[in-house]
Amino acid sequence: MPSEFLRLLLRRFALLLGVYALLRLGFYAVNYAVFQEASGAQTLLAFWHGFRFDVSALLLLNLPWVVLSLVPSRARRWQLLLRALYLLLNALGLVLNLADWEYFGFIGRRTTNELTTIGADVQRQAGQLIGNYWYLFVPFGLLLAALWFFYPLPQPQPEARTMPDRKARRRWLLEAALVGGLAVLGIRGGFQLKPLRTGAAFVQQPAVLGHLALNSTFTFLKSLGYDTIEPKTYFSSDTALHQALAAHPAPPVPRPARRDNVVVLLLESFASEYTGAENGGRGYTPFFDSLATHGGLLFREHYANGRRSIEALPAVLTGLPSLLEGPFITSNFQTDELHGLGEILGRQGYTTSVFHGAENGSMGFNTFAGVAGMQRYYGLNEYPGGRTSPDYDGHWGIFDEPYLQYFSRQLSQQPEPFFSTLFTLSAHEPFTVPAQYAGRFPKGTLPIHRAVAYSDFALRQFFRTAARQPWYRNTLFILLADHTSQTNRPGYRNVLGSYKTPLLLFRPGAPLPAANLHRITQQADVPATVLDLLGVAAPRQLLPFGYSAFDSTTTGRAIFLSGGSYYLVHTDYVTELTADDQVRLYPYRTHQLPARPLPAPDPRKLRQYGNELKACVQFYVNGLVQNRLYPKPD
Repeated sequence: MPSEFLRLLLRRFALLLGVYALLRLGFYAVNYAVFQEASGAQTLLAFWHGFRFDVSALLLLNLPWVVLSLVPSRARRWQLLLRALYLLLNALGLVLNLADWEYFGFIGRRTTNELTTIGADVQRQAGQLIGNYWYLFVPFGLLLAALWFFYPLPQPQPEARTMPDRKARRRWLLEAALVGGLAVLGIRGGFQLKPLRTGAAFVQQPAVLGHLALNSTFTFLKSLGYDTIEPKTYFSSDTALHQALAAHPAPPVPRPARRDNVVVLLLESFASEYTGAENGGRGYTPFFDSLATHGGLLFREHYANGRRSIEALPAVLTGLPSLLEGPFITSNFQTDELHGLGEILGRQGYTTSVFHGAENGSMGFNTFAGVAGMQRYYGLNEYPGGRTSPDYDGHWGIFDEPYLQYFSRQLSQQPEPFFSTLFTLSAHEPFTVPAQYAGRFPKGTLPIHRAVAYSDFALRQFFRTAARQPWYRNTLFILLADHTSQTNRPGYRNVLGSYKTPLLLFRPGAPLPAANLHRITQQADVPATVLDLLGVAAPRQLLPFGYSAFDSTTTGRAIFLSGGSYYLVHTDYVTELTADDQVRLYPYRTHQLPARPLPAPDPRKLRQYGNELKACVQFYVNGLVQNRLYPKPD
């Protein structure tokens, strides 16, 4: 039987869980309008999911108290000290969560470490805040009183019954080890691959319920390790900002609505440098090249928005480029309002899914899929046999060929129309291929070349299988890479070349509209392009960074962050905005950027493109900081 002190610890912790359930209920009631689209069952599930975040947050917040609670002392002063520490620590949690009952309505997300940067502002406005929100002190006082009143205390012992020292010491060590193990497990949120993150709350649909599942203690404590970002002030008015932004939220002439399936194939490290179609036939991708020259549209001036796999999914699914030093998926802003293709097409009756043959939780793709509104995520856990499957590569996940065949089978089981994204993984270090294909693919001059050739072969087998399925001819295929990788071609060894990747569109059942294949495109163009081809109007749900690849009123653009500078790519010039806000102009050539900027650039272009890049950066940074990436309805 557990000792009295362990029982007291568990009862006191259970009291905190009950208080946090009440805080979540109050948060839901005050912000009911935000969550009203969710059904009752979905809301109850969000409350249940919230239990996991409550345990993690409360253990993080109360870790000093938990450790001190293991001291087996009945001394009155010691118990008073524990009780005071309990109330002091959890008063902070109450303040954070109660403040968010109202603050959430302004920022649209739970509180994070912005409190550490606006502390002086809060201090100056303290009188006004107290006057406006005085009523929050009522639940604060009631909940704090409840923690004091219901705090369990040791029962008095009329007779001193002592246990032999050795036995008592052994039991104390066992209980301390048990509490320590459970605390670690609770803080990390379970046995999953990665510790619990705020983004994990958004796996449930509708994604907005993630804010309900979270608690403000968790989001605040988890954000303390993140660097803060200073807002940008290049433009003093929204009018000037939006004018310089040069956004094209929707095509000028809407197309007739179509109900095509949409399949996005995100190919690991499939850089332009490796394709034959973009290098005079000298490459490692014969199938991709044949698709590009027989029925597909290969956009030859396409660039990735980032250099890491974790940065590709936000760009492709939501149109959000990577303009942070760290990835958005694990950033302090991962709970900001985002409207992804999964949500938009889901509202049009589409079945939506993301497939990735790596460990569930790898790079946070499973949680971001939920943020983007995707209904299902399929990872290594869902693949038959998982790690024990003979298709497991021993490092990352399932080899591309069997996984793409599995993907084809799964698509055949999904109701149409469907929108599905698959992320391959074989063209990743250590660049292994299945043993049965040893010697089949050209080694090339870099270790990655053989792996890319294998991935291209896996694509060929996928399309061969898919072509026999009834959904094939009614499907739009989009093939693009997540980022570049190893390089040994001199023309790609520069800033622009390190982002040069292919974009290929293929629709076997109907010709695609005419397009300028030498316009600038980027990963963030995918949402606008898909909605344009399907004839779906969703201007408010589209971020202003990307254009449809079929928008004939613009020659396109690409944006990325490299080496502390922001870059904007146009068909005539590449613009650089340095860390100290210097604007530089370079002449544009496909995947080639000179080492030095133009000494005497066209002042009109320098001003126009410099303002456009500054507008993109200000809209992006301030939109994330303020959670205002989308215009609010009038």
